[in-house]
Amino acid sequence: MTALVVAVAAAVGLAAGLAGRRWTDREAGAVTPAWVHAALGAALCAIVAWRFGLSWNLPPYMYFALVTGPLTIVDLRAHRLPNVLTLSSYPIVAGLLALTALADHRGSDLVRALLGGAVVLAFYAVLHLVNPAGMGLGDVKLAGPMGALLGWLSWSVVLVGGFLGFALGAVAGIALLVARRAGRKSALPFGPFMLAGAWIAICASEAISGLGLLP
Repeated sequence: MTALVVAVAAAVGLAAGLAGRRWTDREAGAVTPAWVHAALGAALCAIVAWRFGLSWNLPPYMYFALVTGPLTIVDLRAHRLPNVLTLSSYPIVAGLLALTALADHRGSDLVRALLGGAVVLAFYAVLHLVNPAGMGLGDVKLAGPMGALLGWLSWSVVLVGGFLGFALGAVAGIALLVARRAGRKSALPFGPFMLAGAWIAICASEAISGLGLLP
């Protein structure tokens, strides 16, 4: 059954990636090979199906998988995160998590998810106010729904997922400096690192929650 769910999810992600290719390329201002769109969609949706199986957790994280590809491509190409995806994710993620909470009787998890989203959003907003050049407003807008999806799993996942984004960004920045592909004042899109950190934390959420870093 798990293999079938993963296969179906991968097919959905592949089709969605190809279907949204023109819109994503238009927003990015550059053409990305079709196989990149397809691979991102298929891989992320397969990961969600593998992690959660056929459960009520599937809808909110499948949605996150479907928007991660376009957000990553546009930010890498154009250094921005489209409002149509970041802002619309607030009601969509909240609604899907509320549906999951209602179906699985997980009201306390929903409260933690909403608080997690608020905490991560506030943290990114402060960083933007302190250093607007270093933390874009698009990253701030993405932080809310991303934090909610991490918070649904546990506070420890929020902590690790948030930390990993900054860690990955720092490693990439150092690597580019060493390779002389960027200077100290070069602007790097942070959205892909935020998303990568979140996905690593989601995949390893059971192990991370077991560490008991936060209650």
